This record gives sequence, structure tokens and C-alpha cells, in this order.
Amino acid sequence: MEKADIIIPVYKPDGKFLTLIEKLGKQSVLPNRIIIMNTEQKYYDRLIYGTSFQKEHRDMVVKHLSRREFDHGRTRNRGVQYSDTDFFIMMTQDAVPADEYLVERLLEQLGKENVAVAYARQLADGDSSEIEKYTRNFNYPEQSKIKTKADLETLGIKTFFCSNVCAAYNRKIFDELGGFVKHTIFNEDMIYAARAVEAGYGIAYTAEARVIHSHDYSNRKQFQRNFDLGVSQAQHPEVFAAYPSESEGIRLVRQLIRHLRESGHRSQIPHVMMQSGARYIGYQLGRHYRALPDKMVVRMSNNKEYWG
Repeated sequence: MEKADIIIPVYKPDGKFLTLIEKLGKQSVLPNRIIIMNTEQKYYDRLIYGTSFQKEHRDMVVKHLSRREFDHGRTRNRGVQYSDTDFFIMMTQDAVPADEYLVERLLEQLGKENVAVAYARQLADGDSSEIEKYTRNFNYPEQSKIKTKADLETLGIKTFFCSNVCAAYNRKIFDELGGFVKHTIFNEDMIYAARAVEAGYGIAYTAEARVIHSHDYSNRKQFQRNFDLGVSQAQHPEVFAAYPSESEGIRLVRQLIRHLRESGHRSQIPHVMMQSGARYIGYQLGRHYRALPDKMVVRMSNNKEYWG
């Protein structure tokens, strides 16, 4: 089987990052190389100081950049330039392989005709709230599917859904399509997936490839992240205008509340309502960010360096 380089943007890494690297070293198909695109060297050095990490991972490529240099699309494109394999896998520092078959199962999907990208299923960790567990299962179900242009009528915006938390790419197709958008606040993965679908390629959701990845964000953080989501959608109407995402969000909230009622977690319903309100308001303000004062936009954004 072909090998792949793994590219991981990193900022303020912690123990979970070390666990990720350890698990990648135990895969049934080992990575060709691991390429780290680290933001702010001092945090990376602080984590590995006094350890044997560098000695144990001599083949790892580590490139440092400043916060001002970081961009979700451009930084990942830079990482790809250091790769020389036919396939590469994008991951985030807090996504941990659930077993030793993650790389193998993603590459199996990329071997299929016209598949541009294959992304993994995300599972909530054991300490996550019931809300987070259900949300992950809603967005990352048990059934795999290769999504194409033919699915737009039934799936709508979900056709383009893809996550660089863990996603494998065909390098030849990636270069053909021009890589990730070079300056974006968010959603570089979905914007790329949309271009791939429009070009006639498939997006393979690979439920058998699994990572542990979840967050119980505060309402404030949900507001900020969804503000940035709204900004990205406003900046890319060619992707999002024809397939609005609001209906999918409403469907999630309705099903989540029903699940909490039926599973004995009614006490969490008020939190769902507050969280949903924060997400919706943030999203709508982000979609209309051009009408807001610049200082307000920066305060509401999760990615403040983007506006610098």
C-alpha cells in the first residue's frame, strides 16, 4: 500500500499531541513522514524541553512560524510543499487515532477512482457531555459514503462537508485544483471539497477510520467560532449561497433535544438552548460582518490575527 505524509498544524501543544504522535507510530501503515507546522516556537520547545522527544523522532519535519503568519489555508499549503508523497493526511494536534488502522483505511478510500479526499469519523471522548457525544454522532454517523455532485439535491451543503481534523488527500488532484484557499478565517476543508465536487470528484466519508476528537466549548467560544463560520460563508458565496446550512443546524437541535428527553438528560436542555442561541447569533453576525465596525468584528472573532 502507498504511504502518506501526515501534516499537523500545531499551536500550544500539550500531552494530547504527544499521544497523537505515539499512536501514529503504531499504525498498520506507518506514515512516510510527519510534518509539523508549529505556530510560536516557544510553546513547542516548552513541551519537549527535558524529554527525549526530538531524539526519538529525528525524521520529523518541524517548521516554526509566528501567529501573524498563520492562516488555515496558507499554512496547510506550506506544509504540503514539504511533502513528496502521492497522498498526504491533514490532522489537528488534538485528534487521536482510535486504533491502529486509521491511516490504512483512509488510504484505501483514496485508492478508489475519482476520490479527491477521504475524511475520518470523529468520536467524542469518554469525558464529553451527552450533548457533545450526540453532536459528534450526528455529524459523523456509522455509515461510510462517497459524496459526489449527484448528491447535491438530497444532501445539500452536507455534500461538501469535510474536516481537516483528519482527512487524506490525493496530491495530484490537490495540485490540479490549486490546493486550499490561500487566505481564509475558517472552512478551508469544505471550500476545497466544494471545488472537488464541482470538478467531478468524490468526497469519501470513511466511518471505519476513526479519531477521538471532541470539545465542550463555552457559549462564548461557540459564538466566536460560529461568527468565523459566518464570515467564511459570506466570503465564499460560490460555495455556500446556493446551499445554506441553517436548516441542517435546526435539524440537529431538534433531534438533540428529543434525544436528551428520551435518554434521561432533560437537565441539559436549557444548556442546548443557550448554546444554540450563541451559535446562531454568532453565525448571523458573521454573515453580515461587513456591516459591522472593524473593532467589533475583531472582538467577536475567534481568530483575531486574521484581521491584522
